Amino acid sequence: MSLTVFFIVLAAAAMHAGWNAMLKLKLEPFVAMVLIHTCGTILALPAVFWFGFPKAEAWPWLAASTIIHLGYYMALSAAYARADMGQVYPIARGSAPLMTGLVGVWVFNEPVTVTGGIGIGLLAFGIFVMSLRSARDATHMDRKALLFAGLTAVTITLYTISDGIGARVSGDPHGYTAALFLLDGLCLGAFALWWKGLAGLRPMLAYMPQGFAGGAMSCGSYGIAIWAMTVAPIPLVAAVRETSVLWGAAIAVLFLGEPLRWNRILAACLILAGLVMIRMQ
Repeated sequence: MSLTVFFIVLAAAAMHAGWNAMLKLKLEPFVAMVLIHTCGTILALPAVFWFGFPKAEAWPWLAASTIIHLGYYMALSAAYARADMGQVYPIARGSAPLMTGLVGVWVFNEPVTVTGGIGIGLLAFGIFVMSLRSARDATHMDRKALLFAGLTAVTITLYTISDGIGARVSGDPHGYTAALFLLDGLCLGAFALWWKGLAGLRPMLAYMPQGFAGGAMSCGSYGIAIWAMTVAPIPLVAAVRETSVLWGAAIAVLFLGEPLRWNRILAACLILAGLVMIRMQ
């Protein structure tokens, strides 16, 4: 991974943390997610007309990713319903780069050295430490919440691999990204309408400016990640992107008034050490 790509993916991670911070709106987490991704779909429409649709070879991967993303939204929402977001999110995101690394190396022969692998492991462990508020948290988390957090990590791994391959065969990662956001938003919106009904989604209307801000950051963040996976190994891109948890912690401390706990300091050190090793690969 070149230094330029490395820092661009770090910027994408910051944007990812930004749109996830939007989930702190006074809305049910699933409804907030629908709002952000619906706005992202609207923002992606001009890009679809500008870049056009990707090659036919990419469509099976687009379809697979759209279905997997729907599973991701359902698993993540189910986990949020049973445990605090501060616990669920880092566990899900921390497990994903390890799984992606294993799949990328063993199945697709992606070039990851021992140094890079250790870096991914340190980064993932740092993300997990970020989720702990006390030493007892790991053993007192609802088992079903832990299960859904694990399922979320599996879906993250699957759609990362699917989109990485799809973007590579598409001929244009930007066109692939635009088509993905269009399909993803339409499918998620249809599912949400069936599940929640118009009455359940009406509260979104009061938060449209925040929705568009979150949608723009979501499009930018994942668009960069998809592009990066066409010029760098998928496991390394996936790992660096998960530093969004570190950016999220910084946002929580600096702007949301949350305390700077011991685990956040330790986690930041582990994540930074992992990033250094990934960059040294």
